[in-house]
Amino acid sequence: MLELIVTSIITVSSVLMLGYWFRYSCLLILSAQTTRDYAADIATANQLSFLQVQAQLRENPVDLDRLQSALDRDFALVTYLIQNASGQGEWGMEDRMLQLNYRLMGAWCSISQSFSPEAGRRALDEMSMIISHFANAMGERAAAGAAA
Repeated sequence: MLELIVTSIITVSSVLMLGYWFRYSCLLILSAQTTRDYAADIATANQLSFLQVQAQLRENPVDLDRLQSALDRDFALVTYLIQNASGQGEWGMEDRMLQLNYRLMGAWCSISQSFSPEAGRRALDEMSMIISHFANAMGERAAAGAAA
């Protein structure tokens, strides 16, 4: 009986530590700054709405479902462009982590907005930061290709 309790405690604490590491790593990736931010240029060129979503999240009455739909459209477009237009169909580990984090934040937003609109806003803000990160990476790749 004691072995079962100890095993359960170790398993639960390991899962919690893995979750903490994952969240911390994703936030660390998103906080990295580049010398030039291409996200706004890519957003304008591809009619992405994540910058408007970020601005609207600072307003009080907001339709979170509509903003989430806009972000989902942007995410699908940016991932499609990175995979197909850049000629680099391979995703790195950090990119895959951010993709998973985007999906987890989308699920969390859908669940949390009914009982805590502020938690839904934070999830949408992080989702928009992920899209901004991918748009910036796409711009960096395009600039490096143009310089070569």
